[in-house]
Amino acid sequence: MNEVLGVIGTMLSLGTPLVIASAGETVSERAGVLNIGLEGVMLFAAYAAFWVSWKTGNPYLALGAATLVGAIALLATAPLVIHLGADQVVVGTGLNLLALGITGTLFVQAFGKTGRLVQVETVPTFAGDLGINVVMLVAVVLVVVAWWALFRTDWGRAVRAAGERPEAARAAGWSVFRLRLQAMAIAGLLGGLAGGYLSVAQTNSFAENMTAGRGFVVIAAVTFGRWHPFGAAGAALLIALSYGLQYLIKAYALPLPYQLFDALPYLLALAVLVGAGRAKSGPAALAIPYKEDR
Repeated sequence: MNEVLGVIGTMLSLGTPLVIASAGETVSERAGVLNIGLEGVMLFAAYAAFWVSWKTGNPYLALGAATLVGAIALLATAPLVIHLGADQVVVGTGLNLLALGITGTLFVQAFGKTGRLVQVETVPTFAGDLGINVVMLVAVVLVVVAWWALFRTDWGRAVRAAGERPEAARAAGWSVFRLRLQAMAIAGLLGGLAGGYLSVAQTNSFAENMTAGRGFVVIAAVTFGRWHPFGAAGAALLIALSYGLQYLIKAYALPLPYQLFDALPYLLALAVLVGAGRAKSGPAALAIPYKEDR
């Protein structure tokens, strides 16, 4: 029983940042903006949270800083993506590379090339082997709020129109630019919180490139979840389960290489992206620039 609880706890811990980021990414993609730079947003935020927690000893202040940094990082690309109509994949890739270079440089300058392990204050847990923390509960609330905002409000209907038929949203009196900017801000805030979770609620430290592709996994989860907050959250937890299976393999000494389950989340993400082309397509205007008449 303890082993099973350990697997569930690991799935929840590793799945929480994916769930949080997927809620924001779902809103953004519904508005027509594909945030390939989510990986970079999470990495910037992870370092910000680590640094603030190291300086202040307050993990909650660190998470707040990470959330703010995530929003700033993503919104910095908004003029290129929204106003100039630059290729969203190219801009996002540039953000990822920038985050990798800057955070790696800052970390090495502060702690040396050896990258000595620095432990920081972490978010406390409860519920025994499950290791529940308050951020996990917040993740549930965020998914519900994202669903409610997208499907139960006029703003959500306008956001979905901006991602499907932006001309219709504009004809109804909404600014597509503003809707997409708001959706990017939400994706940045939640991506920042997810990145901060990695360093102060999951590992209580920082390592270069510690996001390790999780931003791309989130994008795959959103696709697998059919651009719905609940579906994306479920897909994120399913992917996280493959991480948790490593715990079970070690606990029962099963004759299976645990490295296989290190690769499984990325194999699942790749399979999802390949299969997405054969299934229901995403928002019709996703990643397509829109020129709004002023």
